[in-house]
Amino acid sequence: MIETIAKINGDINNIVWGVPALVLLIGTGILMTVLTKGFQFTHFGHMIKETIGGLFKKKDILKSDDKNSISQFQALCTALSATIGTGNIAGIAYAITMGGTGAVFWMWVAAIFGMMTNYSENVLGIFYRRRNDKGEWCGGAMYYLRDGLGSKKNCKTLGKVLACLFSIFAVFASFGIGNMGQVASIRESVLNAFGYAADSKTGGLVIGMIVAALAALVIIGGLTRIAKANEKIVPFMAAFYIVGSIVIVIMNIKMVPAAFSSIFANAFSMKAAAGGVGGALIKQAITWGFKRGVFSNEAGLGSSVMVHSASNVKEPVTQGLWGIFEVFFDTIIICTLTALVILTTGIVDLTTGESLSGATKLGLATEAFTKSFGSFGGIFIAIAIALFAFSTVLGWSYYGTKSWEYLFGTKATIVYKVIFVAIIVLGSSLDASLVIDLSDTFNGLMAIPNLIGVITLSGTVLAITNNYAKRKFKGDLTVKPMLSSFAEIQAEQEKNL
Repeated sequence: MIETIAKINGDINNIVWGVPALVLLIGTGILMTVLTKGFQFTHFGHMIKETIGGLFKKKDILKSDDKNSISQFQALCTALSATIGTGNIAGIAYAITMGGTGAVFWMWVAAIFGMMTNYSENVLGIFYRRRNDKGEWCGGAMYYLRDGLGSKKNCKTLGKVLACLFSIFAVFASFGIGNMGQVASIRESVLNAFGYAADSKTGGLVIGMIVAALAALVIIGGLTRIAKANEKIVPFMAAFYIVGSIVIVIMNIKMVPAAFSSIFANAFSMKAAAGGVGGALIKQAITWGFKRGVFSNEAGLGSSVMVHSASNVKEPVTQGLWGIFEVFFDTIIICTLTALVILTTGIVDLTTGESLSGATKLGLATEAFTKSFGSFGGIFIAIAIALFAFSTVLGWSYYGTKSWEYLFGTKATIVYKVIFVAIIVLGSSLDASLVIDLSDTFNGLMAIPNLIGVITLSGTVLAITNNYAKRKFKGDLTVKPMLSSFAEIQAEQEKNL
C-alpha cells in the first residue's frame, strides 16, 4: 500500500515540481522584483529599520492593543515557527547530497526573489483581509483569490474555485509538512540521540503522544495562545541554533573559502559537458536548490500570509516588509549556516556533494554536529530539531485551521484541531521520507492557485507599494493611503493610522 502511494505521489510530484512550476515560482518573484524596481534591494535598510530594527522602539511591534489581533512580532514569530523547521536542517543536507553543493547557490536565488513573492502575498493578505464572526482578522490566498481575482471581469467563479482548491491543498499540506513530517523528524532525532533505533514503534508512539499532548494545550487555545507560545520559543530556538552553528564554522574557519568556492563552482559546473552530463548536473542543482528553498521559507505557497494577516498592522506594505525579513532570516541566515556546517566539517565531497559516510538528510546533519561537538552534538541537533519541528507544528496548525474555517465556517474549526492533534500520533510511526515527499507535492499544489492570484493582482501590489513610497519616502501627505479593498475597513484603519 505504502509503495503504491509513493509511486503515485512520485508521478504527481514530477509534474507539480516540473520545469513549468519552478518557472512559475521563481518567475513570480522576478516579476515582482522588476515591477517594484528591486524593492528588496533598494529599500533593504528601510525593511530592517521598520521590522527587527524597530523592535524596541515601536510599541505596536511587540504588543497589540486589539484583543482580536496579534502584534507584528508575534506574527513574525508564528510565521517563522512554521518556516524554520526540519527543512532548515535535514532539508539542506538532502539538497546537498541530491543536487550537489551548487544547490545552495540556487537556494539563495530562490530566497532573493522569494522575498518579493512573500512581500506581495503579505501586502495582498492585509489589503483583502476581513473579520470573522469572532471579530478576528481572516486573510490569506483564499481571500485575495476570491475577492481580488474574483473582482476581475469574468473571473468571479474562477476566483472562488481557486480559493477553495488552495484551502483544500493547505489543509492536506498542514497534515504533511506541518504535522507528520515534523513529528517523524522529532522521533528520529530524539531516538538517535539517546541510542534507540529510529524506527522503534514503542519509542515513536511515546514521543508522538507527548508531542500531541503539548500541542493540544496550545492549539485548542487558538491564535493568541499559539502566538504567545511561539513568541517565546522562536527567538530562543533561533539563537540556540545560530550560536551552535557559528561555533562550528569558526572551529573550521579554514574550510570556509573552500566551501563557498564549491558552492559557486558547482552551481554552474560544466564538467563532463559532453553528452549533456554537465547540463544534467546543473539542472539537479537548480531543482533541488529551488525545492529546498521553497520548502524552507515557503515563499510562493501562500501559507505564512494567513498569520501575517492577523497582525495589528494598518499598512499592507509594513507587513510586506516583515515578509521580506522572514525569508531573509529563514534562508539566507539559518539555511546558509546549516550548509556551512555540513561543508566545512569534511563529511561531504566538496566536488560532488556526496556524503562520505553514506548518511543523508537528518543523519548527515547530525554527523556534522557530532564531529564537532562529540556526543553532545547528537543531543544538540535533537534539541534543535525538536524545537524547530514543534514550533512548525504549532504554526501550521493555524494555517490549516484558517483554511478549514474558509471551507466550513468558524464553528467547525474545533473538528480540524481534534483531527490535527490525532494525526500527530499517527505521524510518529510513519516513514519520514514518504511524508516529506507527500509534503513536497502539496506544497507545489498550494503554490499554483496562490501564484496565479499574485500575478493577476501584481498591479494592485505595485499600486499599494507606490502609494506607500509617495507618502513615506517622498513625504507627500496629500496622498490617501491604500489600506484595504473594503470601504468600511479602509475608513476604520485610516482613523487609527
